[in-house]
Amino acid sequence: MQKASVLLFLAWVCFIFYAGIALFTNGFLLTRLELTNYSSCQEPPGPGSLPWGSQGKPGACWMASRFSRVVLVLIDALRFDFAQPQHSHVPGEPPVSLPFLGKLSSLQRILETQPHHARLYRSQVDPPTTTMQRLKALTTGSLPTFIDAGSNFASHAIVEDNLIKQLTSAGRRVVFMGDDTWKDLFPGAFSKAFFFPSFNVRDLDTVDNGILEHLYPTMDSGEWDVLIAHFLGVDHCGHKHGPHHPEMAKKLSQMDQVIQGLVERLENDTLLVVAGDHGMTTNGDHGGDSELEVSAALFLYSPTALFPSTPPEEPEVIPQVSLVPTLALLLGLPIPFGNIGEVMAELFSGSEDSQPHSSALAQASALHLNAQQVSRFLHTYSAATQDLQAKELHQLQNLFSKASADYQWLLQSPNGAEATLPTVIAELQQFLRGARAMCIESWAHFSLVRMAGVSPDFPFRPFTVPWRAVSAWALMATQTFYSTGHQPVFPAIHWHAAFVGFPEGHGSCTWLPALLVGANTFASHLLFAVGCPLLLLWPFLCESQGLRKRQQPPGNEAEARVRPEEEEEPLMEMRLWDAPHHFYAALLQLGLKYLFVLGIQILACALAASILRRHLMVWKVFAPKFIFEAVGFIVSSVGLLLGIALVMRVDGAVSSWFRQLFLAQQR
Repeated sequence: MQKASVLLFLAWVCFIFYAGIALFTNGFLLTRLELTNYSSCQEPPGPGSLPWGSQGKPGACWMASRFSRVVLVLIDALRFDFAQPQHSHVPGEPPVSLPFLGKLSSLQRILETQPHHARLYRSQVDPPTTTMQRLKALTTGSLPTFIDAGSNFASHAIVEDNLIKQLTSAGRRVVFMGDDTWKDLFPGAFSKAFFFPSFNVRDLDTVDNGILEHLYPTMDSGEWDVLIAHFLGVDHCGHKHGPHHPEMAKKLSQMDQVIQGLVERLENDTLLVVAGDHGMTTNGDHGGDSELEVSAALFLYSPTALFPSTPPEEPEVIPQVSLVPTLALLLGLPIPFGNIGEVMAELFSGSEDSQPHSSALAQASALHLNAQQVSRFLHTYSAATQDLQAKELHQLQNLFSKASADYQWLLQSPNGAEATLPTVIAELQQFLRGARAMCIESWAHFSLVRMAGVSPDFPFRPFTVPWRAVSAWALMATQTFYSTGHQPVFPAIHWHAAFVGFPEGHGSCTWLPALLVGANTFASHLLFAVGCPLLLLWPFLCESQGLRKRQQPPGNEAEARVRPEEEEEPLMEMRLWDAPHHFYAALLQLGLKYLFVLGIQILACALAASILRRHLMVWKVFAPKFIFEAVGFIVSSVGLLLGIALVMRVDGAVSSWFRQLFLAQQR
């Protein structure tokens, strides 16, 4: 076999692996472009006049504010059935008795005594159901994917437009207390903050007690416009004991007392929001997409009437991101630029004394503003990248154009408005729900078909070098990676390697520090791959001495001593030079075998990532591990090709030298 043929065939095998990795990456590492655009009061989301002449009202923006203050109580892992009112399903029989049921009795009492002031919803959460991704959704109205979540492995600041940014830009005083994750997500955004460590899931009380120490004094001081309290006890209790443990009943009862204390202190211009960021499984875990994990509670209450009608028998199911545009408009703020949530139209209907026509018109106005904002976002996003379905996007834009035209006609022709209003509202809701469904399909659904494309597929035959030698060589590369202080997670990267030999820095150069960090991280992969062709010596090292001894029968030492030198078999690696076609075949087989072992490693990583794609730690552990294995495979394959090319170059030089020796002997 020719040298070029061996290298080309190995390069082709590497390409097959690269294609498989690319297919899996495309299906697993979901990506979404983070736009840095921000909504503002000075720039309405679309053409046309703002509703109710809100431009001239103090504190108004796109829409006149309905509330001056908001208290947001975030109870981590508050599953919907933890808050659901308990009724007897069979007449004469008590409700099912479980430790977590019926402990938030204050919610049920408020819903029964003040039905126009409160509402309980089933909040439908988008996976992954991890706290950091849920906080992002609850403040931006967007869908976190791997790339924007991947940049947040260490909870880095959110760069997208969000409610906290809009509040601070409007001069609102935002006070926070609770989970210290918010400190990294929104650095410097709070006028006052009390952060408590959140990582110790066996500690049920430190964070909650710390919040209670500051909650009521802060409320009574009045030095706030938005108060956020993020309790962790329920979530930690789930992780430690599970939802069926008596400790869960104690934590929920404590949260019930907190809600009662807040309700007693609320003023008429204040909205109380009690929300769970996600649910939990029967074991108390979360991170996946099971029904119990994606079902969270959302409770709204105000001392003034919020709703014109009484609550339905079964709580309405709403997407979690719907809270973002709803709170923005209720507070007189612009809706965050990248929001894809739909406003909860019922909250814009007015009080129970409002006329049906005016209530419907108010709902249509809020929905139209929301639809304009989403349409603007889709237009901007599709101009920046092409990962949205063009056909669906075109259909949605046509639907929005029709709904917007009908809404404008409605404002100009009040005589026929009563009959047209329901149609306009339905069209706007259809557009908003269709836009969200398209985004979920593009950004939040794993492509299992593409993820299946990573398995290695190439022919191989028995190799000259033993399997155990190649496997041990690959494992030594992995062991060296760990023994030199590396870990397959982004926070463990040795960034200081960028300044080795350059203590004063690199100036404006970016590729050199990146190269140094990469070389430090994947040095073991590169060195062992380049040295892999040395394994061709393995069989000769193992057999040379034994072969010589086997060729000498007992008692024939003297005969062996007088045997001519030309009858001796060439030793060790020199036999490769005697049969160059066997040498190149051995190189090819060794390269294929090493690639196969590396392929098994990355295949195992891909299978783990596929099976555990909804696991709590998928973005922190399994996705980074897959990325490190994929980059390591690419580095190793390139190093292997370089090593084989180097061995061939040495073989060519040695062959040329031997030819010169033979010619010299013949002369």
